[in-house]
Amino acid sequence: MGAVQSYRLRLQRKRWRIRAFRKRRELSSIADRTSTIKRDDILVFSTLRNEDVRLPYFLDYYRDMGVNHFLMVDNDSSDGSVDFLAKQPDVSLWHSRKSYKRSRFGVDWLNWLQTRYAHGHWALVVDPDEFLVYPFCDTRPLRALTDWLDASSIKSFGAMLLDMYPKGRLDAQPYRAGQDPLEIAAWFDSGNYSIQKNKKFGNLWIQGGPRSRVFFPDKPALAPALNKIPLVKWDRKYTYVSSSHMLLPRGLNLVYDEWGGEKASGILLHTKFLDTFSTKAAEELERKQHYSGSVEYLAYSDSAKDDPDLWCKWSEKYINWRQLEILGLMSKGNWA
Repeated sequence: MGAVQSYRLRLQRKRWRIRAFRKRRELSSIADRTSTIKRDDILVFSTLRNEDVRLPYFLDYYRDMGVNHFLMVDNDSSDGSVDFLAKQPDVSLWHSRKSYKRSRFGVDWLNWLQTRYAHGHWALVVDPDEFLVYPFCDTRPLRALTDWLDASSIKSFGAMLLDMYPKGRLDAQPYRAGQDPLEIAAWFDSGNYSIQKNKKFGNLWIQGGPRSRVFFPDKPALAPALNKIPLVKWDRKYTYVSSSHMLLPRGLNLVYDEWGGEKASGILLHTKFLDTFSTKAAEELERKQHYSGSVEYLAYSDSAKDDPDLWCKWSEKYINWRQLEILGLMSKGNWA
């Protein structure tokens, strides 16, 4: 990368950090327990709206993994999300009625909270319907991974978003609060993915899977991005640029090996496609708060009302992380 481009990216990082500082005024504290955060705690950051039914399992999943504290922003939920989260002893909660879109889809809010509270911590950015799977997660806590990353001087950890779905109509089996969503959405596409490198930021850009196959069959380039860098040893000088797809400094985006080897990576099991999907899609389409004129939710609108069957004859049923590694969707790299 040339000196001019590097300088422009440094300026852009500075602008995003200043913007996040200004956007802090849009957040009001509901429950601030950040004084309980210890120096080596692993933190989760998340934005949400009307996710009451998902939150019990989400919190328990990451608690069991070894997360110590959750820092969450509620974007004006009208269900019981705020009341539920405010009662959790390991959750710090902020609320905002401001535009999700004008906060760069929550990125400004979380950039500020990470700048304020995550410096020196391993920070995991996930939505309430995303569940991290990493090598040896069935036998090793998340701290084992972060300790190894620290020992290897690795500052960021990549994970592809893997869309999970049921076999049959999305509304065939109702989801209950506290239930493991993988009991219902147990299937995924093992192939059907395209990968290219973003020359400006250096990250990989991954598309495909059932959302591309079903909702964007004629315009796959408009399908949602599946590349994520959710786990970062945070420094207050860092900033996410677009969701957790990419960061600055751009070196944090190099979570892959360009020389024929493999770096350790994970998967985010994405459990969007439950019986709640059609209602959620209609709500978000009406709000028009999502990326590129809510093009994703426009694509969902016609199909979602009929609760489509995303399963196909090439679908794979999820077993464990080793299955995902065999399929080439994630890697343990040189972590043994």
